[in-house]
Amino acid sequence: MKTEGAAPRVLLPFSVMCVGYFLALLDIQIVASSLAAIGGGLSAGRDQISWVQTAYLIAEIIVVPLSGWLTRLCSTRWLFAGSALGFTAASLLCGMAWNIQSMIIFRAIQGLLGASMIPTVYTTAFHYFEGHKRLIASAVIGVLASLAPALGPVVGGWITDTLGWRWLFMINLIPGLGVAIGVAILVDVDRPDAREARHADYLGIILMALGLGTLEYVLEDGARWNWFSDETIRACAVISAVSAVLFVIRSLNFATPVVDLRALRNRNFLIACILSLVTGVGVFSTIYLTPLFLGYVRAFSAWQTGIAVAATGIASLAGVPLYVVLGRRVDLRWLMMGGLISFGAATWQFSLITHDWGQHQLLVPQILRGLPQIFVVAPAITLGLGALSPERLKYASGLFNMMRNLGGAIGIAVSGAILNDQTNRHFLIIATSLTPANQTMDQVLNGITTHLTLILGSANHGHQAAMSWLYATTYREASTLAFADAFRAIMLLFMVATPLVLLMRKVTAPVQAE
Repeated sequence: MKTEGAAPRVLLPFSVMCVGYFLALLDIQIVASSLAAIGGGLSAGRDQISWVQTAYLIAEIIVVPLSGWLTRLCSTRWLFAGSALGFTAASLLCGMAWNIQSMIIFRAIQGLLGASMIPTVYTTAFHYFEGHKRLIASAVIGVLASLAPALGPVVGGWITDTLGWRWLFMINLIPGLGVAIGVAILVDVDRPDAREARHADYLGIILMALGLGTLEYVLEDGARWNWFSDETIRACAVISAVSAVLFVIRSLNFATPVVDLRALRNRNFLIACILSLVTGVGVFSTIYLTPLFLGYVRAFSAWQTGIAVAATGIASLAGVPLYVVLGRRVDLRWLMMGGLISFGAATWQFSLITHDWGQHQLLVPQILRGLPQIFVVAPAITLGLGALSPERLKYASGLFNMMRNLGGAIGIAVSGAILNDQTNRHFLIIATSLTPANQTMDQVLNGITTHLTLILGSANHGHQAAMSWLYATTYREASTLAFADAFRAIMLLFMVATPLVLLMRKVTAPVQAE
């Protein structure tokens, strides 16, 4: 039953759920500007630290599609409240982690238990609101989806420099408990149905978890182990592919599948899922790459990094009122296409990056990336989920949200692989030109050697220090070129995906029956 007329009874529970939704999304990227600090505190290498983000994402990806079934089993109220409570407990464990392995495990648990807060907000919004109020509700959800990853590095940087990186997780305790209690008291959307446990597709759940988990391992550690030359990577790739095929077959032939793949027959929903994946790649990858560049290449502190990337969050907020105004007057498909084009233009500007880029140089590309995020996310919600019947919405919203998180996990993993491969490639290319035959390099190196010899009082030590400087400079430039390659790959993805919007149909009103 819709409760559009009873504003307090609608807005208060919806607002409390939005807080939980925001927390679940914020925690993906709240560690972004603090990866170096976390890595140092837990004695983790650069190739391990990205798992602090990826473990959370992949756990969410596995659980989010299950939200439709879990909602029917437990009800929206108790699923969301339990998810918030579990998320809070896991946050406490993350704050107490003693090494990188324990942190990765606790982050996976945090993502696993908190994941259900994400898709249930979508279905609840469609339950509570009708007509133009759905446009506003979609805008609210869309801006939270854009703002949380953008603010994550800023908030995380300030917390890390002020209180220490462990407080990145401890700050979840009070709001997490508040959300759990608030939802348990206020939300009353549906009733639990224990019979759902008897009809669940448990084999489908296992196949999905196995396929997604092994896929993420291949993407994350493939570059580290030279891809398919490693036996474990080959085995995981085969397991992932076979599991995915079996899962699709199972889902299409099982009476009550855990993920409603049949909803993909709807053209709008299919394209919305594809664009949700692309958006996930863009949003999470750029927020992963930018703080990493500032931390490792520019040696920025967590707070400096957070300030440098703050323009994205500010621009995202600025785009909300503009979207609400234009959304009532302009076809959402054109707004979405404009947002995707602007995002692609931002990644092209990012690809021009040099080793001395800081807050000022990053300003324009971040505005181009932040401002249109609401124009990308919100129309996908309205055009994709709004084209489905309420009966199908619970299961389909899980798939829709999974695509965004899957895109984020794939984007971070592939970006990490590009950085590893291309840094080595560019380093070798640059190093081959740094020979005594290079007169400019030879003159610079001799000048630095002479200067350092005077400081250190030893020609041998001066030469060693100069060679160390040359190595560090070469590695810095190689890393910068690798970051540019990663941004360029994201740009190409947006160029390919943007024309898909033209294939979507206009959704003029909420669909009440299919």
